[in-house]
Amino acid sequence: MLKIALLAPAGAMHRYSGSFGKSLHYAPLTLTSLASLIPEDVDTEVRIYDETAEKIPLDIDAELIGITCITGTAPRCYAYADYFRKKGKTVMMGGVHPSMLPNEAAEHADVVFTGFSEQTFPEFIHDYVKGKYRKFYHQNSDYTIEGKPMPRRELLKSKRYITTKTVEAIRGCCHTCSFCAYPAAFGKHVYKRPVKEVVAEIEAMNTKHVLFPDVNLITDREYAIRLFTALIPLKVIWLGLVTSSVGIDDELMTVFRKSGCRGLLIGFESITQESQQYIHKGVNKVDSYVTLMEKLHDNGILVQGCFAFGGDEEDESVFDRTVEMIIKAKIDLPRYSILTPFPQTAYYRQLEEEGRIIERNWAMYDVQHCVFKPKLMTCEQLEEGTDRAWRNTYSNSNIFKRLAPFKHSPWLSLPLNIGYKGYADKWHKFTRDVMCDNSDIPII
Repeated sequence: MLKIALLAPAGAMHRYSGSFGKSLHYAPLTLTSLASLIPEDVDTEVRIYDETAEKIPLDIDAELIGITCITGTAPRCYAYADYFRKKGKTVMMGGVHPSMLPNEAAEHADVVFTGFSEQTFPEFIHDYVKGKYRKFYHQNSDYTIEGKPMPRRELLKSKRYITTKTVEAIRGCCHTCSFCAYPAAFGKHVYKRPVKEVVAEIEAMNTKHVLFPDVNLITDREYAIRLFTALIPLKVIWLGLVTSSVGIDDELMTVFRKSGCRGLLIGFESITQESQQYIHKGVNKVDSYVTLMEKLHDNGILVQGCFAFGGDEEDESVFDRTVEMIIKAKIDLPRYSILTPFPQTAYYRQLEEEGRIIERNWAMYDVQHCVFKPKLMTCEQLEEGTDRAWRNTYSNSNIFKRLAPFKHSPWLSLPLNIGYKGYADKWHKFTRDVMCDNSDIPII
C-alpha cells in the first residue's frame, strides 16, 4: 500500500496557534481535491494535515509527502520539505508559488507541479508506482475542470472549520489587477464547471449552506446567471466572491437574492479612484460604494469588504479616512491588507525596477506586512496605520455603528465581527522575528 500525506503549511498569523480563529476559517479545497485525484487502480492510504487547523506531525508514516505552497508560506514549506526528504520521504510540491518559481521550489522538492494538477497528479502517481517519474509536471494544454471528482472532505477534521461545505464552480478571473498572483501562476483563462455538475455536488452534500471560494463568481456573467438560477430550487444559503460590478447589474442581483445569496466578499481595495487606476482595477467606482452597500443590504446580502493599503497615491491620512467611509457605508466585515508585490506579477516588476523591494524573505509576503518602500509614507507608518485601522474598525463602538440596526442576518455578522476583533487585537504581535521563525522544524 502506498501511503501519502498531503500538507498545507501555514504562516504564523494563520497557523492553528496564530490569530485566525475557527469563526473565520473555512475548509480549503486544494488537498481534498488532490486526494480525490489519486487513481483507483493504485492501493493507497491518504492523510491530510492542514496547519491552519492542526499541528503537522514530524513523524508522519508516509512514503510520499505532498505540499501545497503559496508565497507567504514558501520558507516554511521548504523547511518541511527539507526535513522530510532527509527522513527518506519523496516530496512533491505545487501551488501558486511553485508555479511562479518552479526552479526555486525544485531546490527543496523531488517533484514540482506547475499550474493546475487535475491531469498531472494522477499521471505522477502512476509514474511513481512504476518507479520512473519526472522532476517537473506542467499543466496540460488540454486542461479542463469538467468531470472533476468530488473532493474527499471526509479526510478533514471538520470540527476545526466553520464549514467544510466549500464548492468550486468557476476558476479564473477576467480582470488583470497588477498585484494579483493568480494570473501570474495560472494564466488568464477562465475554466467553468458544467452547471449540472455543481448542482449535483451540492445535492450530494445534503447541505443548506454552501461557500464558493472561487476568486470571481461573476467573471462570466452568462454562466453566473445560469448557475444561480439552477440553485433556486435547492433553497440553499450561499456565500461567495465577486467584484463591485455586481451592484450595477439588477438581473444578476435578483438572481443572487432568489438563489439564497447571504454574503459576498468584494475587493474594494481603496477609497481613492487614483489607487484603483494604480493597481489596474478600474471596475471599482469609489463614489458608488455607499450606494452599493445599500443595494446589497436591501437584498439581504452581507459584505466582507477588502481593502489594500500602500498605493503610491495614498498618504498617512488614508487609514482614518478608510475607517470613516467603512462606517458610513456600513460594510459588515471589513478586512485590511497591505499591497504586496508577489513574484512574477506586474507590480513586482515595477517595484523591482524602481529599487523599492526591501524584503526578500517570502514569509513576510503574507499581505499583512510591508515589503517595499511606499511612496508617500514610510514602511513603519504603513504597518502602524494598518494596525490602527484594524483596531479602530473593530472597536466595540464601531462594530455597533456598522451593524446597527442589526436587521441583516446578525446570526452571521456578529460572530464574524467578534472573530475579526480578536484578529485585530493580535495583529501587532506578528513581528518579523515571529513571521520568519521556523525553528520548530528540525534541521537534520
